[in-house]
Amino acid sequence: MVWSNAIGLLEVLFIAAFIVFYGIYLIKVISAAKRLKSPFYAVFYKVAIRTVFFVLLIVALLGPSFGESVKEIKVIGKDIYFAVDLSGSMNAHDIQPTRLEKIKFELKHIVDEFSSDRVGLIIFSSEAFVQCPLTYDQSAFSLFLETLNTNLVPNAGTDFGSPLKIALKKFSEESEDSPVTQPKSKIIILISDGEDFGEETAAIAEKIEKQGIKLFSLGVGTERGSKIRVRGGFKRDKYGKEIVSKLNPTSLKQIASITGGKYFEINGTRNDVSRLINTIDNIEGEVRDTKKMDVSANKYFYFLGLALILFVLDFLTRFKTLRI
Repeated sequence: MVWSNAIGLLEVLFIAAFIVFYGIYLIKVISAAKRLKSPFYAVFYKVAIRTVFFVLLIVALLGPSFGESVKEIKVIGKDIYFAVDLSGSMNAHDIQPTRLEKIKFELKHIVDEFSSDRVGLIIFSSEAFVQCPLTYDQSAFSLFLETLNTNLVPNAGTDFGSPLKIALKKFSEESEDSPVTQPKSKIIILISDGEDFGEETAAIAEKIEKQGIKLFSLGVGTERGSKIRVRGGFKRDKYGKEIVSKLNPTSLKQIASITGGKYFEINGTRNDVSRLINTIDNIEGEVRDTKKMDVSANKYFYFLGLALILFVLDFLTRFKTLRI
């Protein structure tokens, strides 16, 4: 038998109080019966019933579990690649503290919502790299996420096709290793603030759509925009004019449209992260593993029911000489 709860201070106090008060009760009853020259042995039947009643209540409180049954547990999950733009414009502070820091914060929240899913991280600007392969280890993912900064990748323009190609390749390799893998449980989330200068983006997006992989885009920034802080002041163009970076959602919306996905946005007054989480949550996951476990259920109600029967019996039982 397995117990859900251990005997604690509360149970010990109940048992001690029961013993003390019933000891005093018995002494008084026996003393009164002797003075009245009445038989008192029947009182022990009442004591026995109440003792059993009390013990049953304590047992029910401890939550006894017994009996064995086999339950099949299915492990269901999704594969999610986050592709994060690390171009210099992600240092703009129109989204506080910066666009990139805001994304890092929100990604932690998103990943926390999908603890049974594998998550991976791709970083990109003009080129793309896998920063964290697909993993169940959220702590490892968070460590990689914390290291993100705009110096990790070359900044010669933004190419959406590069991270999408990598994600598609990784998913294809997974499918070859596991033929039963379902495309619909594979998701790419493209996060950026700007315009796409890639030449292969549309073709790669079409391949993603044909393979049934879900793709969502998340834009971060504002239409008003802000200057980009660099060492010694603000970033300037080749004419010496300070650059104002603004959110350009056009490419992000187009790529979501091509793949049948959705576009989400984080700006000064709008945060679609909750909507993104709900959308991902509604996607059906795939069965990754099936386990059989021996389980036992809490049977406290048997003991509680028997205790109630004894309580009623005790209430209905009376003696001629003494009423207990």
